[in-house]
Amino acid sequence: MLNKIEQDHQRFRQIVRGKIRKELRRFIARGDMIAREGGRSVSIPIYDIDIPTFRYGDNSGGVGMGEGNEGEPAGGQNGQGGEQEGKHVLEVDVTLEELADILSEELELPRIEPRGEHKLTTVRDKYSGIRPTGPASLRHFKRIYREALKRQLSMGTYDPDDPVIIPIKRDMRYRSWTQVKKPQSNALIVYMMDVSGSMGDEQKELVRLEAFWIDTWLRRNYEGIESRYIVRDVTAQEVDRATFFSVREDGGTRISSAFTKAHEVIEQHYDPSDWNIYVFHFSDGDNSSDSDNRLCVEILAKKLVPVCNMFGYCQVASPYGSGSFINVLRDAFDPQRAGEGKGSEKVVLSRVNSREDIFESLRTFFKAGR
Repeated sequence: MLNKIEQDHQRFRQIVRGKIRKELRRFIARGDMIAREGGRSVSIPIYDIDIPTFRYGDNSGGVGMGEGNEGEPAGGQNGQGGEQEGKHVLEVDVTLEELADILSEELELPRIEPRGEHKLTTVRDKYSGIRPTGPASLRHFKRIYREALKRQLSMGTYDPDDPVIIPIKRDMRYRSWTQVKKPQSNALIVYMMDVSGSMGDEQKELVRLEAFWIDTWLRRNYEGIESRYIVRDVTAQEVDRATFFSVREDGGTRISSAFTKAHEVIEQHYDPSDWNIYVFHFSDGDNSSDSDNRLCVEILAKKLVPVCNMFGYCQVASPYGSGSFINVLRDAFDPQRAGEGKGSEKVVLSRVNSREDIFESLRTFFKAGR
């Protein structure tokens, strides 16, 4: 019976997985893939999957009984009934790991090969043996009865016709453990966002959706993830996640301030030999001056790119921004100019003009498995 239930459950999960994959673009674009986000899972609304259930009602009344006058629509509502079928909505809890795997399959993303020597380690308990003493919670019942059987056989008290095995104190066995150090691949994600007056609510929503999927994919590839958040207008400051996605400013813009702050965070807290570092900047492409554009290129080339696995620049459409900064980066870091010592494959550029562009933006960032 248990095997049958398990088979049915696995089949149901496969159906759900297929539905999610089929409508992944819609989930990404609309942001309705997260009805409720938990510690390690999200609740996703799936249409047209309904679990059969018994519905019990009150059968005490007959046809024509109850409140209401003759000719009044059922339920007391006016208007004509529709002809289209309703959509059944089922919320299904999916782990972030499953969600990342579905994203990987749909975008055909390769797994990331972490760089570094994995110097950081985590200490974990590993059950590796058996001992005669220990807490009751670690009792090993199979080994206990084996010891009791061996004792009764050696003493000649075991009766095959009446196979009763009664353990005594000296038969008790408990699991034992040792602490082992396991190398851990860690990654740092630095999110930077322009919060000047040209970045409105819709632009921030695009950033929120893209950042969620970036975070989901990288967590699937690394055991340890730390995220740092930087907002900037003319000046830059580090903030928490909630502030990052809710703050509103109305000032000028100087992109180099964010790059400088990101370099300070990395230099003070994260050794590039121990950490896989990903830096993402979200902006509408507006900057204060050509001189600041040149300063940004210098900071990237000398300070950020050398220590990063990837620097991703995502330019979101805004009716107020000039949108020219992506061209500055393209001219300075075109991968085809790497032979000249000027380009870099670590600098990845993406445009997101609407929510429908997020899907391809993610493919652009991670298709090389950096």
